[in-house]
Amino acid sequence: MSWDSYLDNLIAQTKDSSGAAHADKACIIGLDGGAKWTTDGHSNALKLSGGEAVNIARCFKSKDFSQFMASGIVAEGVKYQFLREEDQKLVLGKKKDEGAITLQASKTAIVIAHCPEGGQQGNTNKGVAVIAEYLESMGM
Repeated sequence: MSWDSYLDNLIAQTKDSSGAAHADKACIIGLDGGAKWTTDGHSNALKLSGGEAVNIARCFKSKDFSQFMASGIVAEGVKYQFLREEDQKLVLGKKKDEGAITLQASKTAIVIAHCPEGGQQGNTNKGVAVIAEYLESMGM
């Protein structure tokens, strides 16, 4: 089964009433170790390096986001400023002129999406939540 179709669904869930999507890239990684569930071959793939994925997974697995607070959230070589964390499941970051990043954990995965500069991160959060909550409902 390919997880890549979940990226299309996530991005579709971020559309506003005018039909504009508020996420341009996304990925899903495993909570245990950061293994990629989605491929970098998808046209809207958020291409995390192996080290970035491992680091994100480690912070979520331990529920310790102090590294994000101190050093930012790094994705595709871009360092996003840590904004906040909610319920040890949701993390939000922002970088001026680069956009924002939303990360949400389910039982076994972390769903990550990028909101381009000028987009509404709230809509991106909604798309990420739909996928993360669906995985959670499936026991994943």
